[in-house]
Amino acid sequence: MTRRFQEPDHTTALSPEDRRALRQTWITSRADLNAAEERNILNGTAWARRRRRAMPEDILTDRYAKTLHKQMFGDVWGWAGKYRERESNIGIRPHLITTEVPALFSDVLYWLQHRTYESDEIAVRLHHRLVAIHPFSNGNGRHTRLMADLLVERLGRDPFTWGRRSLVEVSELRARYVAALQAADNHIIEPLLKFARS
Repeated sequence: MTRRFQEPDHTTALSPEDRRALRQTWITSRADLNAAEERNILNGTAWARRRRRAMPEDILTDRYAKTLHKQMFGDVWGWAGKYRERESNIGIRPHLITTEVPALFSDVLYWLQHRTYESDEIAVRLHHRLVAIHPFSNGNGRHTRLMADLLVERLGRDPFTWGRRSLVEVSELRARYVAALQAADNHIIEPLLKFARS
């Protein structure tokens, strides 16, 4: 089973404990997992978009972030919607998550109230910081991209395109995305802004 779940670079590795948390017994390979998650993500996205009247401050909460993650991954993973409790190859230490996520949302609300950045940049900065925190055991990139899309839509803009293709599989597109995230780690946000609208 471990060879079948070979992880692409720059992803969260699946531990044996993670694999035991799979809710679908038919999932035996990375391709199966991707297909199951994709179906669940479509349902989670539909759930989020049905709530169009939600204001930015409604989605910039700890509770909403967890609920969205559960809507996106709850049919596949037993831990969906729960912050990780173990160290990961990506992200901050688990005990800091419960303070860092609300602090990030507070920062984003401040940026909105004071028009610190343009709408796209606020949403992309939300995405970048939430990816860096890496609050969940898995699905963080897809969750944070949707969070950014939902925020920018509520600010009157079109959702981001994120390269117009899946970023799950190993590809040149994923490599560009990871490079843009790494540039943002060094306070160079422009490549990630450009990638989000590519």
